[in-house]
Amino acid sequence: MRALVVFESMFGNTEEIALAIADGLQTAYDVDVVNVDEAPPVLSSDIDLLVVGAPTHALGLSRAQTRSEAATRAPGETVTKHKNLRDWLASASRSRNTVYAVAFATRAVKVRWLPGSAARAAAKLLRRRGFESLVKPTDFYVEDTLGPLLPGEVSRARIWGAEVAAKRVESDLDRL
Repeated sequence: MRALVVFESMFGNTEEIALAIADGLQTAYDVDVVNVDEAPPVLSSDIDLLVVGAPTHALGLSRAQTRSEAATRAPGETVTKHKNLRDWLASASRSRNTVYAVAFATRAVKVRWLPGSAARAAAKLLRRRGFESLVKPTDFYVEDTLGPLLPGEVSRARIWGAEVAAKRVESDLDRL
């Protein structure tokens, strides 16, 4: 089985979580991890699972304006420079009907009580595009806008990736 992890990251936190999730997925998948700047416009037919992740901006997925505002706070260049996950999800197509998908996000712990999440927004877009979800969208927390990730979040992401892989195997067994 093959998984593709596509991430958008401004300051490196979401990228770090994406890599940890990929580590966990490797219990059942061959995994490729790509920045949304380099994400393919068409998902190849050998991709069984799409994992997407982005930072939460203004209670959802980033837009050009929120990315521009966030970039002004970056101590250097941003990790993702040109595209955002919202636009990629709206335009990417797939070459086969059944592709499972899951979504994750990073967000500041100090506003975790607010209802919005890039993970939930991405999951909604994935459903609209006909992807089948394996698990509920998940948030991973950073201390502040620039980070760092809270202690234990990288390990939690790795475990979540392994749980997603196990859920996919379970789902396949249920279909037999």
